[in-house]
Amino acid sequence: MDTKDTNVAAPSAKSASSRLHSFIVRAGFGLIYAGLFIACLALGTIPTAVFISAMSWLCCYEFFRMVRLDGKVPNEFLGLVAAVLFPLSVLVDAVWLTVLNFLLVLSLGLWYVWSPRTRMADVAVTAFGPIYTGYMLSAVVLLREAVPGLEGALLSIGVCASLWISDSFAYMVGSRLGKHKMAPKISPNKSWEGFVGGLIGSVLIWVILWATGLYGFDLWFAAVAGVAVGVMGVFGDLIESRIKRGVGVKDSGHLIPGHGGMLDRSDSLIFGCITAYLLLHIGGVL
Repeated sequence: MDTKDTNVAAPSAKSASSRLHSFIVRAGFGLIYAGLFIACLALGTIPTAVFISAMSWLCCYEFFRMVRLDGKVPNEFLGLVAAVLFPLSVLVDAVWLTVLNFLLVLSLGLWYVWSPRTRMADVAVTAFGPIYTGYMLSAVVLLREAVPGLEGALLSIGVCASLWISDSFAYMVGSRLGKHKMAPKISPNKSWEGFVGGLIGSVLIWVILWATGLYGFDLWFAAVAGVAVGVMGVFGDLIESRIKRGVGVKDSGHLIPGHGGMLDRSDSLIFGCITAYLLLHIGGVL
C-alpha cells in the first residue's frame, strides 16, 4: 500500500471512530433521560407532575432564548412561571389549567397596557412559550392521573414510548431507505420513507397496549391512535425545526449531549401526548 492509500484509510478510520463515539454518547444520555422519565411515570402522578414541570421550564427557557435571537423581548418571568405552574396545577384540579390560561392572558394584557415600549410581538411570544411547552405537556400529567396504579403507569409509558420508538424507527428507516425529502427547507434529514417507518413503530407500541387487554380498546382503535399520535409527533418535530430554522440555530440548547436541548428531546411529546390523551377520552378509555 502506498502513502496515498494510507492517508485515505486513516481519515476513514477516524471518521468511523467519531461516529461510534457520537452514537454511544447519544444513546447513553438518551437512556438516562428516558430512564428518569419512566421512573417518574412509574412512581405516580406527583413525581410525574414535578418532572414535567421541570421539563416545561427548560423547554420554555430555551424557546425564549431562541426568540430573543429573532429580536423579540418576551416577559420571561411571566412565561416561565406559567410554564412551571401548568403541569403542577393538574395536581389540584384540571380546571386550574383554564384558570392559569386566564391569569396568563390577564397578566400579559396588564403588562402590555402599562409598558408602552412593549410590542405585540413580545406579548405573543410570551404567551406562546408557556402554552407551547407547559400547557401542552400537562397532558402527560393528566394521562398519568386518569388511570391509577400499574395500569396507568403502563399506559403513560406506552404513549411516550410510542413517540420515542417512532423517532427511532423513522431515523433507522430514513437513514437507510430515505430518498424522498419530506420538508427539505425545514428539516432536510426527514424523508417520507422515514415518516412511514416512524408510523409503523408507533402503531406497534399501541398494538402492544391493546394486546395487554387492560384498557378496553380494540385493534382498530390501537391502529388509528398509533397513526394519529405518530403523525402529530412528526408535526411537533417540524414546528420546532421551523422555529430553529427561523432564528438560525441548529439546536434549542446544549443540555443533553448528543441530543441538544430539552426542547429538542420533547418536541414530539408536546403534540403527541395531548393527541393520545384526547383520543383516549374520545374513545371512552379514560
